[in-house]
Amino acid sequence: MSGEQKPTKPKESGSTSSSPSPPTLPAKTKTSAMAAVAAPQTGIAKEPAPPKFEKGLADQLTAEFGDLVKVLFVRPLRLKILVEPTNVVSVATYLRDTMGFDHAECAGGTDYPKDNQMEMVYQLGSYTNEDLGPQILMLAVRTNRDDPHLPTLLNVYKSVEYHERETFEMLGIYFDGHPRNDRFLLPEDWADLPPLRKDFRIKGR
Repeated sequence: MSGEQKPTKPKESGSTSSSPSPPTLPAKTKTSAMAAVAAPQTGIAKEPAPPKFEKGLADQLTAEFGDLVKVLFVRPLRLKILVEPTNVVSVATYLRDTMGFDHAECAGGTDYPKDNQMEMVYQLGSYTNEDLGPQILMLAVRTNRDDPHLPTLLNVYKSVEYHERETFEMLGIYFDGHPRNDRFLLPEDWADLPPLRKDFRIKGR
C-alpha cells in the first residue's frame, strides 16, 4: 500500500444507488408515449364519409320510396339497395325512367341457406347519362328459399332475359312473367337440385 487514496466517482445528484440511472425520455417524447399507451384500442376502423354524388342518389330513392327501399351501402361508384319483391318492378322502372339507369349490365343470384333465402342482384348502369357512366347501382331482391318466386324485370330491362333464365336453371328461382323459365344449359333429364344451390353435391363426393 502506497498510502495514496483511490479516486472515487462523484455521486450523482438524486441517486440512491451506485448503478447507472436509466435513460430518461425528453419530456415531449415521454408524453407522447404515455398518451399512446393510454389511448383506447377499440379495433374498429372508422367508416369514411359516403361520397357526395352516390349519397345523393341514395337520398333521392329514400325521398321517393321511403322505407320501401333499404340502402345497404354507399361507396365510390357503387350503391346497393334492397327492395321487397312486390316493389322491385316499380323501383326498377323509376331507376330507368327518372334516374337514368337505362340498362342492366348483369344479373345473378346467390343462395343463403342459413337465412333460408335467395338473393337476386341486378347491376344497373347508364349509357345516356354521362354522370352515371362509371356508376353501378345494385338492385337486390330476396325470396324465400322453400318456394323461390320473383317478378321478372324483363319488361323493364330486356337484357336480363338470359340472366334470369340462367338463375332459374342454376338456383331454381322462378321468375313470374318470364316467358322462358326452362333449361338451356343442363340436360333435359336433369332431376337433381339446381347445381348452384349450396346443398347440391356432385354424386360420388
